[in-house]
Amino acid sequence: MCGIAGLVYFDQRQIPGQGELEQMIHSLRHRGPDGFGYHRSPGVGLAHARLSIIDLTTGDQPIANEDGSLQLVFNGEIFNYIELRAELQRHGHQFRTTSDTEVIVHAVEQYGIAGCLARLNGQFTFALWNLRERSLVLARDRVGIRPLVYQRQKDHWLFGSEAKSLFAASPARAQRLSAQGFAQTAHFWAPYAPTTAFEDVLAVPPGHYLTLTGNRAQLTQYWDWNFDATAAVGDPAQLQNAIEELQSLLTDCVRLQLRADVPVGAYLSGGLDSSAISSLAANLHGSRLQTFSLSFEDREFDESPFQLEMAAHLGSEHHQIKLSSADIANSFGRAIRHIEAPIVRTAGIPLMLLADSVRRAGLKVVLTGEGADEVFAGYDLFKEAKIRRFWARQPKSRWRHLLLRRLYGYLGNSPTQPAAMARTFFGRGLDQPADPWFAHQTRFDATSRVLQYLTPEFRSLVPQRAALLSGAAALLPNAHWQPLARDQYVEAKTLLAGYLLHAQGDRVAMAASIEVRYPYLDHRLIEFAARQPVTWKLRGLQEKYLLRKAVSSYVPVSITQRVKQPYRAPDSGSFFSAGHPREWVAELLSAKCIKDAGYFNSHAVDQLTAKVARGQAIGFGDNMAFMMVLSSMQLWREFHIAAPQ
Repeated sequence: MCGIAGLVYFDQRQIPGQGELEQMIHSLRHRGPDGFGYHRSPGVGLAHARLSIIDLTTGDQPIANEDGSLQLVFNGEIFNYIELRAELQRHGHQFRTTSDTEVIVHAVEQYGIAGCLARLNGQFTFALWNLRERSLVLARDRVGIRPLVYQRQKDHWLFGSEAKSLFAASPARAQRLSAQGFAQTAHFWAPYAPTTAFEDVLAVPPGHYLTLTGNRAQLTQYWDWNFDATAAVGDPAQLQNAIEELQSLLTDCVRLQLRADVPVGAYLSGGLDSSAISSLAANLHGSRLQTFSLSFEDREFDESPFQLEMAAHLGSEHHQIKLSSADIANSFGRAIRHIEAPIVRTAGIPLMLLADSVRRAGLKVVLTGEGADEVFAGYDLFKEAKIRRFWARQPKSRWRHLLLRRLYGYLGNSPTQPAAMARTFFGRGLDQPADPWFAHQTRFDATSRVLQYLTPEFRSLVPQRAALLSGAAALLPNAHWQPLARDQYVEAKTLLAGYLLHAQGDRVAMAASIEVRYPYLDHRLIEFAARQPVTWKLRGLQEKYLLRKAVSSYVPVSITQRVKQPYRAPDSGSFFSAGHPREWVAELLSAKCIKDAGYFNSHAVDQLTAKVARGQAIGFGDNMAFMMVLSSMQLWREFHIAAPQ
């Protein structure tokens, strides 16, 4: 994994300064501590920070084609590079390295940018300068595993893996929170591309590439999630064939993602998804697998018994760290500096500390089970929507809503209790079961409570829900898909791409210079699952039915039959001790700081803080509101955010 940055001038006679490129890429040193590389020529400057994983000796970047007309900086991995290399050599291309990066420049020569991207199996971003066309292409992988942002300035474009690289190039430029990005976070848990948390900073969306020619920008989509419009109930006679196909495909996904010139480990949460990946990795690895787990002092969040059972089953060299609420609070500032966005929960912080443990163990790469819930319909949200649609057929029923009690059993304060409140909360929107946002309305209601804590000035800039959703055409699923497919599409485009792969993925892992790989997000696996009948993913209220069947031969029954328990971590209570805010929290949320920032109402924040201190913030709404306020204020401090205007 690496960091990339650079700039391209509208007037292509201008040559970027070496110092400017160094400032940009050195801000991303954590992404690539193994070395730096640069390309400077009229009109363009490219910079690269390298984390050496494949081709440790000759793979320095930028990398060029044979005549130097294509110059590339790349972040990520191309897992099928060996096969692509052989294919391109048959076409006569000459390689000077054995790296996965070099296949891109030759594939672009051979097939063009769209043809190249269609052939890549990987998780990546890259910037490709085409000397002949005088254009820069910024490309991002299909699902958004790796980040890529850009910004237009007066006479040039800036780009980088993270926003801090753009800010390093323009230290005097005032940064502000994006009202659009804040509204999106208050509904979808994160901004969705091209919006980011910052005004005037844009993200290349997943599955897209951006072509910059002079002062013009053209965005092109090359891939999207696509579901079978008619698949509802599966043919039992075809189930075994589907199981065998999934077994073969999942094994190949893990095989490809084990490719590296350094050891590869695995995260082990104790759930089905990571256990299956770790089992396959252990079988394919060739040596004893190293596994890594999180445990918590608070037993509500701790899954260590399942983790230890699975590690013993694998015979892995297991590493486990136990975290307290104080550990989470003490690492908060560092996490926000890397995440570069407000957050609605703390879950990314322990994952950053877990990545630290991987680095201490001497590894650079780990596999994770993330993505299976989106691909195979694993979340309670999907089951909740199924129950609510069933309830909507008879909205006056006195018992249908009681099925919701079968969900969220892992929560100390389940939203399905007490019954009267649950009926009111989950009963909203029952008259519109075909609404594309139907499954997500309850999440919107919980997360958007933070909007009541804004100043009138900032609130006037933040789009209301109706305007926000009407402007979210890129997130709308095909109306002809099955309801579950529509729900999966919205989840993949919002929570997965914007939050899980960002605040709990790339950003916190790269804070420790660790590359995380996602076998479940191999596009072949996504496309396979999207073709499967609904009942093979969500069978009654059992999630991931087909996946459970496929991995049952090598994952213990205690894991395959375990009810889904999503990864969580202690939230707002972590920032208080003995009923009082921790010292730095009290200072950051003081009336002076809140007023200086200009985004929140000081009196309202005081009331929320007091509520959390008394232990009365027991629901999602209050916890998420507090986390968004605190993280936004930390962002204000870390990046010297200016007041809204």
